[in-house]
Amino acid sequence: MTNIIKVAVSGASGRMGKEVVKMVLEDPELKLVAAVDHYGEGQDAASLVGLPDCGVSLTRDLEETLIRTGPDVLVDFTIPQSAVVNTSVAIRCGVRPVIGTTGFTPEDIAELDKQCLERGIGGLIAPNFSIGAILMMKFAAQAAKYMPHVEIIEFHGDQKLDAPSGTAIKTAELIAENRRELRQGNPEEEETIEGSRGGYYNGFRIHSVRLPGVFAQQEVVFGGYGQTLKIRHDSFERAGYMPGVNMAVKKVLQTTGMVYGFEHFID
Repeated sequence: MTNIIKVAVSGASGRMGKEVVKMVLEDPELKLVAAVDHYGEGQDAASLVGLPDCGVSLTRDLEETLIRTGPDVLVDFTIPQSAVVNTSVAIRCGVRPVIGTTGFTPEDIAELDKQCLERGIGGLIAPNFSIGAILMMKFAAQAAKYMPHVEIIEFHGDQKLDAPSGTAIKTAELIAENRRELRQGNPEEEETIEGSRGGYYNGFRIHSVRLPGVFAQQEVVFGGYGQTLKIRHDSFERAGYMPGVNMAVKKVLQTTGMVYGFEHFID
């Protein structure tokens, strides 16, 4: 019989957190043991998603909750300002972090990797858990070998806190691994409006669109002589990320060190 994986959710009353709570409660291989958020303290976590009470009440203190409940994995969908601290707290408590919050610097990831290795546990920081988005990144990285002229356009709702998105940054990093730095466009081009050409990364541009009514979309556009290639992924609802989160919760038990990018969990 499969061992049940005990899961804690940080940011449980948020929009993504609720989806994680629901996913965990509906999977017989997982057990929700803790739900942490600054809002709704004392409320049964299952009531957040319209399910019968599960006996797990929302708490506010992450470290105290992890020590008391002893989860195997912490899933965190909070905000960039708290995610680094939450990840470090989880590692200190011997809990494997699965982090969907963006905003980590390379220095943050290196330090958290060091902490994981010292504790002999694994963790995952993933800008995107959508399997379709990961395939988009992989295809874009492959295309960059043959079509080095590229730009990224990503679309999110107007309340998103960071720009460019973590997905766009991760896509750019993967493209850069397969493409020498090549400064694109007319060398004498001049922006008459600052920023109109987008953010500069390794010779190409990333454009961030923020509008109400938009959920999450990204298009990677390659240009060549007499042709273009467009690789696009659209997310329509948060539930689409849950198969990836579920896979990550189960696979992180088999890793050591901090892994950056969900693509490493996809065979």
